[in-house]
Amino acid sequence: MNLMQQLIALNIAKVRDRIRNAEEKYHRKPNTVALMAVSKTRSADEVRQAIAAGITDIGENYLQEALDKQLHLTDIDVYWHFIGPIQSNKTRAIAEHFDWVHSVDRLKIALRLNDQRPSGMPPLNVCLQVNTSDENSKAGVSLEQLASLAEQVDSLPHIQLRGLMSIPQASDQADEQQAAFAVLHHAFNKLQKTCNDLDTLSMGMSADMEAAIAEGSTVVRIGTDIFGPR
Repeated sequence: MNLMQQLIALNIAKVRDRIRNAEEKYHRKPNTVALMAVSKTRSADEVRQAIAAGITDIGENYLQEALDKQLHLTDIDVYWHFIGPIQSNKTRAIAEHFDWVHSVDRLKIALRLNDQRPSGMPPLNVCLQVNTSDENSKAGVSLEQLASLAEQVDSLPHIQLRGLMSIPQASDQADEQQAAFAVLHHAFNKLQKTCNDLDTLSMGMSADMEAAIAEGSTVVRIGTDIFGPR
């Protein structure tokens, strides 16, 4: 095992320990929070080492970069998650090459993903990205429009609406982090009454995963604390 392999494996073990400790601290059932490795700007070899260390879910922000890595990793069975902004001209490739999309925030994109999902593949798992802080600079559907969008997306035959995702305003204060995640958790609980298959809360990154787990996160998206600073 080379130095890179050792470092990535050690980092993944540390992150898993943080997840387990947070699950225990916040009275979550053990092993209910999944770990996604976010590999934007990382090499296919680094992704391969993360998978060798037990990672089963890979998150990518940039389409062409992700497609290039997928070509180098065809021998590995892993779930690919698209978590970046989606342009209309990228939906076909996303629909064809990913298992999950976490960043759907408007009906136009959902319709294109639905129509372009190959018939031989299972429905595309989708999370709606929610702008919980009403920041103009942030992507995401507003809380006010969430229920309407969810109802429309939930009716599409080639998409499986699984949950919600957010990227809250950055803060180094745990109480502020948790308050931001609580907004999405509340919206999720409310939406579950009408969308029966919702089971995924995609929230929490390297700096705020504990706060996200406290508020019900089911998958944390970790890049820096696995691969190191970019």
